[in-house]
Amino acid sequence: MEQFYTIQGEGYNTGRAAYFLRLGGCDVGCVWCDVKDSWDADKHPRVSITDMVAAATAHAGRNVVITGGEPLMHQLGPLTAALHAAGCQNWIETSGAYPLSGKWDWICVSPKKFKAPLPETLQQAHELKIIVFNKSDFAWAEEHAAQVGPDCRLYLQPEWSKASQMMPLIVDYVKDNPQWQVSLQTHKFLDIP
Repeated sequence: MEQFYTIQGEGYNTGRAAYFLRLGGCDVGCVWCDVKDSWDADKHPRVSITDMVAAATAHAGRNVVITGGEPLMHQLGPLTAALHAAGCQNWIETSGAYPLSGKWDWICVSPKKFKAPLPETLQQAHELKIIVFNKSDFAWAEEHAAQVGPDCRLYLQPEWSKASQMMPLIVDYVKDNPQWQVSLQTHKFLDIP
């Protein structure tokens, strides 16, 4: 759908230079999705793996975030192999609703209520990022935290339009449950893509 060089704005790798490859196609259908244009893969031109790798390596940074839409709707083995061969680190942002394909240096699973994450995908996550839209999301977060590995980083992130209401609740929750951390969409504060 799109590709661009920027600063990772969320989660564990916040603040690091990263090249984003946003793949078209998503059937998860989050009501708060800020890239609904990504849902229909057929609305976007196909780009060759060679061209994606060339674009990603045209910049100094070698961290590549593959996101969507839901990127795991695609077979990502050839793309991640080509990126690794070019010296890139492969990071994925996924709902976890599909099996992992490809080789990953960092896996961020952000489960959505509209299509459940697969247990085997959750178990491979390096980072669990829960979007907090309402108070019930804390219990939902704990349900998913119980399914990840012991070294998985746990993040609570307010849904952007509800941040002023949810942030005080998140702060209190993290203070009471310090295994969690706060994640913010810093790219929105910085006004960058």
